[in-house]
Amino acid sequence: QVQLVESGGGLMQAGGSLRLSCAASGSIWSILTMGWYRQAPGKQRELVAYITNGGSTNYADSVKGRFTISKDKNTVYLQMNSLQPEDTAVYYCNTRSATRMYWGKGAQVTVSS
Repeated sequence: QVQLVESGGGLMQAGGSLRLSCAASGSIWSILTMGWYRQAPGKQRELVAYITNGGSTNYADSVKGRFTISKDKNTVYLQMNSLQPEDTAVYYCNTRSATRMYWGKGAQVTVSS
C-alpha cells in the first residue's frame, strides 16, 4: 500500500503561480511513476503530468510550458505558473506500481480572472 498526502493549492489570480506537493509513504519501493491529474466541475479527470523513476516527464498539451513536475525522493511537486481560470480544478496526486494505482484525496486550485 502507498499513502499520498497532498499540500498546496488554494486561490490565485490569473497569471499567478502555485505549487503542489505530494508526499508518498508506505510501499514506496513499488512506485514506478508519480504524477498529477485534475478534475474540473462537470468534466472528466484528466492527466496533467507525470514523472518516472528515471526522471522522464510527460505533460498534457494544455499545461506545457507553464507547469513543471519534479520529484525529490518520495515527494512529487507540481509548479504551476501563468495560471489561467481554466486551470481551476481539484488536483489529485497519483502513483503507479506494476499492479495498481494510488490516489491522494485532492487539492483544490481556483484561479480567478
